[in-house]
Amino acid sequence: MTRPSWDEYFLELCKTVAKRATCNRGRNGCIIVKDKHILCTGYVGSPPGMPHCDDVGHLLRYTLNSKGEKVQHCIRTIHAEQNAIAQAARYGISVEGGTLYTLMTPCLDCAKLLLSAGIKRVVSERRYHDDEEALKLLKAAGVEVKIIHNEVVKYPQE
Repeated sequence: MTRPSWDEYFLELCKTVAKRATCNRGRNGCIIVKDKHILCTGYVGSPPGMPHCDDVGHLLRYTLNSKGEKVQHCIRTIHAEQNAIAQAARYGISVEGGTLYTLMTPCLDCAKLLLSAGIKRVVSERRYHDDEEALKLLKAAGVEVKIIHNEVVKYPQE
């Protein structure tokens, strides 16, 4: 057996975290790490105490993506990155200087949140379908982004 690199190890753990996700349109999981120690985790899910997509269905809205295309987006849930930052805040954990491991690249809103929290590196297994602006922002801010497989995650059709 070949011992995994740190990036491979933490991405594999993201897959386990993602199993807790409660919206089948984007079962993403993420982990924020600093000095090879896990600080917090996050997965796609509704706010605490609120109904889950898997139980009551999606709360879909049509929006325009960064290319001006009309797309459906579920607004019931909080993204994995947002949940990880919220978990760190709830327990008083600084993620400044940390690395975010995730199954798909962050959206623009999550990228802005990651910058505000001080994340310095993002390692993603695959691409989010609307990540171009987010990747530009992260690059402009000096955040290192590593994408393992340069392919877009496909969501189940409704």
